[in-house]
Amino acid sequence: MALTPHDIAKMLDHSTLQPFLTEADIRKGCELALRYDCASVCARPCDVPILAEMLSGSDVKVCTVIGFPHGSHETAIKLKEAQLALDEGCTELDMVINIGKMIAGDTLYVKNEIKLLSDAAHARGAILKVILETCYLTDEQKVACCRLAEEAGADFVKTSTGYGSKGCTIDDLKLMRASVSGHVQVKGSGGIRDLDTVLSARAVGASRCGVSATAKIMEEAEKRYAEGTLREVSDLTEMSGGY
Repeated sequence: MALTPHDIAKMLDHSTLQPFLTEADIRKGCELALRYDCASVCARPCDVPILAEMLSGSDVKVCTVIGFPHGSHETAIKLKEAQLALDEGCTELDMVINIGKMIAGDTLYVKNEIKLLSDAAHARGAILKVILETCYLTDEQKVACCRLAEEAGADFVKTSTGYGSKGCTIDDLKLMRASVSGHVQVKGSGGIRDLDTVLSARAVGASRCGVSATAKIMEEAEKRYAEGTLREVSDLTEMSGGY
């Protein structure tokens, strides 16, 4: 089935999360996302006002991370961080679960935290994506986390921060897609650096990908579209690594 470059762009959350980025870098990232009409720019919490200014009036959403990258902030801090981001114009929140609590089996803690942030986001017309950090979880824990995220009202489950020991894999995306209903979307992140990987993620049901290699991916999409070779794929390539 034929695709357009815009179909690809609307899968991409352009990531500007590296600690060394300057304000000028963030603004360039917004310009890039606007050029291609990406789904969102996902930036550090301190950069939300820049995104709100630069993306105003566009269809590119303002996204930030909560409890990033380790998920170990107190719940009250995560909630305050989310509320401040919403106040500053954020419409998409990507929160990291408390990974240690999940591994220890304290699913009530994890679920309650997700629900608090989900409720806060939805009250302001925003959405919540829940980052599992799959590299640290067993398959059983991944499934359990996906299910409790849906029960808590999350809009997305997401594989990785890109700062763990491993990034996104096709197997994890398949497992996560199978573990939630159609009401919850799946996002891959961590190590997604080319168009083929995005197409592979799409083929197993991911509707978003967190990427910093946006320009490279979109240039390849435009090239293939011009050649008439930008299509859905069925032969899947394993993803690896981090950002």
